[in-house]
Amino acid sequence: MAKFTKDDIRRIAEEENVKFIRLQFTDILGTIKNVEIPISQLEKALDNKMMFDGSSIEGFVRIEESDMYLYPDLDTWVVFPWTAEKGKVARLICDIYSPDGTPFDGDPRNNLRRILKEMEDLGFTNFNLGPEPEFFLFKLDQQGDPTLELNDNGGYFDLAPTDLGENCRRDIVLELEEMGFEIEASHHEVAPGQHEIDFKYADALTACDQIQTFKLVVKTIARKHGLHATFMPKPLFGVNGSGMHCNVSLFKDGVNAFYDQKADLELSDVARNFIAGIIKHAPSFTAVTNPTVNSFKRLVPGYEAPCYVAWSARNRSPLIRIPASRGVSTRVEVRSVDPAANPYLAMAVLLKAGLNGIKNNLTPPAPVDRNIYVMSKEEREAEGIKDLPATLYSALELLKADEVMVSALGEHIIEHFIEAKEIEWDMFRTQVHPWEREQYLQMY
Repeated sequence: MAKFTKDDIRRIAEEENVKFIRLQFTDILGTIKNVEIPISQLEKALDNKMMFDGSSIEGFVRIEESDMYLYPDLDTWVVFPWTAEKGKVARLICDIYSPDGTPFDGDPRNNLRRILKEMEDLGFTNFNLGPEPEFFLFKLDQQGDPTLELNDNGGYFDLAPTDLGENCRRDIVLELEEMGFEIEASHHEVAPGQHEIDFKYADALTACDQIQTFKLVVKTIARKHGLHATFMPKPLFGVNGSGMHCNVSLFKDGVNAFYDQKADLELSDVARNFIAGIIKHAPSFTAVTNPTVNSFKRLVPGYEAPCYVAWSARNRSPLIRIPASRGVSTRVEVRSVDPAANPYLAMAVLLKAGLNGIKNNLTPPAPVDRNIYVMSKEEREAEGIKDLPATLYSALELLKADEVMVSALGEHIIEHFIEAKEIEWDMFRTQVHPWEREQYLQMY
């Protein structure tokens, strides 16, 4: 990731004819927010003097304590390449601070920093993340609203003319590369209209920033192609949903702490402890990594998404897979996470779960190399394989009961997250859905 000083930013802004700057942050639900300022206010922003009304942001503060400050992270400076017509727009991602100069407890980015500090206190220097976000492309109608009409009937790794999203995906990649992303792969996914673009791993905070930037770029460029990009986990019944597999690893002074050449599967004790922590806490962190009612429509058998808590080095049906690469590339792939998750919160709970496994020297169960989807309930129970929660309501109850996961989010975030998600569940629970009318209106 590039490093920038205030002088660098001033110089680039002038050279690139930057006219506006978006001061960007993320609310508790993972929605990108921004305050746009003219270039004349750049100095004020660089001096951490830009304020906003926190009471208007989901899960932040009450109206009587609304003043919040935006502290730009200078290393997140980027000029959006598609905004050149009347002067360019640049972006700085910000941390949120209270008026007394302390980091705001309700800021997901600050919260991840807190868990990363716990990691450092255990002697690790880096928590790396390589995300694999998937998305669907739907056509827009004449009013510019999204339809449910897909723009292709392609399948996994298909090419044009079957993959009509190829040009859009290529333009997304070009824009991302111009913004400094190192793109590793871009391809059509399994379902019609579904796509994946993978970018190089980075430290967890940077990678989370990149995920949020990625979503913004994908949606922006898709619209230029007359398409709507959605990161909704399961927009269509009967086809695969969209996941965001998270490849994670811990490093200590440049050495991958998950790798041990002499150990079984070349996985260190640290890696095994970490896996055990993920397995222990997976049912209770699912409300964070799969945070919508719709998320649980993806976590069902038959569509390549994990719904059982197990691990394997060979098998893609469990929650955790260990990719074949070893050495510096040794990593744990957590497959349940979906792209609707707030990445900062998702990484906080994953890291906290893994660290808890390391602190307590937890031992993972034996790997499961069979296809879990074809195992009976009795066979799964005999292997000690637990189910992930089946609904948002169940996931929230498990989250509230897990002290380690509650502490991963902190008092402020957990309170507001639970409140917002219980409202979401209640709205869904009390709504009458088309399926119910189709099934019951004539029958009863």
